[in-house]
Amino acid sequence: MDAKTYNAELAELRVLRDGIRKAQATLEKLETDRARKITALAGYEKAKAERIAPAAGLSLADIVAIAPILAPDRLTTAAQPNPTPVPPAPEPPTPPAAAVPAPEPAGDTALPSGTEHAQPPSQAGTVAPAMTRPSPEPAAEPELPAAPSEPAPAAAAPLAAQEAQRTLPRIPEGPDGERWFTHTNNLASTHPNFTQQARSTVFLDTQTGVLIHRDQTFRIDLPTASAAEILNTVFHVLPGGVERIYITAGAPWHRQADQHPFLKDTVAAWLNAPTPGWRTDTGRGKDRMAGHFVHPRNPVARYQREHGEQHVEIRSTGEWFDTDGAEPAVIRDAFVLLWKALRRHWPDAVLMGSPSQTGRDLWTRTIPTKGQHADGYPVLSEELRGLFHATAGQGRTELITPPRVPAQLPALVEYDRTFAYAKHTWKSGVGTPRRVTAATFASWSQKEQTKALFACGHWHVRVTVPDTWNHIGILPAPAPGDRAWHYPATPGTTFTTWAGGPEIHTALSNPHTPWKIEILDGILFDDGKPLDDWSKKLKEAWSSLTAQADLNGDPDQRTAAHLAARAVRALLLYGIGAFAQRPRTVTGTTPRTMERDVPPDAEIIGFDDQTITWQRPTGFTRDPNAHPEWAAHIWSSARAALLSQRHRDDNTYAGALHAPPGTIVAFRTDAVYLTQPRTWPHHGQPGDYLNKGHLPGPITAPTTEDELLTLRDRGRAAHHAAPTSEGV
Repeated sequence: MDAKTYNAELAELRVLRDGIRKAQATLEKLETDRARKITALAGYEKAKAERIAPAAGLSLADIVAIAPILAPDRLTTAAQPNPTPVPPAPEPPTPPAAAVPAPEPAGDTALPSGTEHAQPPSQAGTVAPAMTRPSPEPAAEPELPAAPSEPAPAAAAPLAAQEAQRTLPRIPEGPDGERWFTHTNNLASTHPNFTQQARSTVFLDTQTGVLIHRDQTFRIDLPTASAAEILNTVFHVLPGGVERIYITAGAPWHRQADQHPFLKDTVAAWLNAPTPGWRTDTGRGKDRMAGHFVHPRNPVARYQREHGEQHVEIRSTGEWFDTDGAEPAVIRDAFVLLWKALRRHWPDAVLMGSPSQTGRDLWTRTIPTKGQHADGYPVLSEELRGLFHATAGQGRTELITPPRVPAQLPALVEYDRTFAYAKHTWKSGVGTPRRVTAATFASWSQKEQTKALFACGHWHVRVTVPDTWNHIGILPAPAPGDRAWHYPATPGTTFTTWAGGPEIHTALSNPHTPWKIEILDGILFDDGKPLDDWSKKLKEAWSSLTAQADLNGDPDQRTAAHLAARAVRALLLYGIGAFAQRPRTVTGTTPRTMERDVPPDAEIIGFDDQTITWQRPTGFTRDPNAHPEWAAHIWSSARAALLSQRHRDDNTYAGALHAPPGTIVAFRTDAVYLTQPRTWPHHGQPGDYLNKGHLPGPITAPTTEDELLTLRDRGRAAHHAAPTSEGV
């Protein structure tokens, strides 16, 4: 083969690659439509997996993985035609597990006032015990199995099938595992020794062409709203230039959505379109952010003059809040109010490009320069950070479909926890983590075990749902997918997972029946308050802005204050998410004429006639502010409070476990959706349940997320329009 033939064959190979990419996109869309159809069919009360499977061209296990509601007695019945065997997931031998008895009542003095751990309603009005003891089992003797667990019972077969698709990691035994319990050398969060520099910013509505720069308003013409057109037009109006352009409305990166199968492809095409006179930014100084960020709804475009030092970002204000149709001038005022509110607590506060960047920067400025943590907060080993990444989920997202809820709902009532994460930042783990093996945990007294579960820890556990259970699931279990979780609730189901102390405590002390928990391994930290000062300042800023939104007589200023309060919420929410430090994926572009320069480990995610867009994983970076242990504890506390939260001043409880079985329709991070209203207290404080929507029935139960969101929006509109709307 000569060079000419070689190059011709390469050209043909590229054509095949492009065709495969398009075919894959079409296939993915068809598979998504099939999954939605299966989910909808599962809502029929007589639906059977064995009938749906051949129609879908899938196995029974695949059908159950998509629609778990079809699981009971369907994968193990001998009468099924040609049943597909589903073996349990093979696991290596585990160390002896320590069964966790529900401890003796411990005085309420063990918990600070900010804690939301569940207490049985029967204890209301007294000094509530921390946990209740289950009567069927002796509490003193832990179970010590000598061999790996037996396969789960038949009813749990679908769960076994799902665990076979994604097994959570565990800590190695012996010295290999002990080496994980260290910190990364020469890497710690410390107080910064520099001041952030503010960037000149404008606000642009690409639909109307309204451009706001400080106190000036311009109108510009954007027929195509391409990146090149936005850059050239803005710099023509403002010759001095700007460094950040916030798009307030118009979403120009979606204008050609009908030409691409997925929004991400549409966004990538917009970002990578030719920009004469500009090139993709490569970063500068202390700001290492470079290159475009491809996100389906809130992308970031970064450009630099081809022959000059001008750098500029194009971003979406959707990163900070939903604008609700506000004018660009009102959005500008919201950012000004936000900056002023933060300056009261941080004299050097600067608004950076995103809430996650700003939130973490503000946190670093609360790190003490004297005292116990003057040297900063060391970063965990890469192995432990990887473990937290793989085993600590974020918010609970779950849709419960018929027959677990009625096919016709009497109503759909939304309760959303106000500024929820701010309620759970009063305590976080610090210091060198300790490993707690099953044998170590079993050797402790009940008081020591209780103290450990109340502390900041992350636990590898084997969980069994009580045989008499008739409510929702409590603990997360791995489901198919890279980061997917579900919440088993079928009586008798046994599964292995990782969970935080707050959720384990809720499972043991819930107001119905204690669950069986066996400790397999654990990571335990000393209790500290690294986030408390940061969180208190943000809560004060939020309270101040919320009060302005309630009291200001000018409608535009009320809206601006409301948006600024939402931005403070985003600072804390995304700041906590940034601590989790996911393994980074780099997105890049290469001209089609230089295809050989595409990194060999990159995945091609888009292409056109001129450009190839690719992404590749780069793993964990040496981020001095990576603290996934803090994010994991806050997320676990928030998920637990979504199920059960004590309101001491009102002497009552709130949360899904305090609603009747069969009335919970869905969870979405901080919100729970019910079929009937509850009298849960709301005083406008972080963590309180706010009634945000009420849609009277009868309503056909949602079977997809899109259907739920449609009903949610209708419920919010109906609730807001009602003359006696609670909490509006």
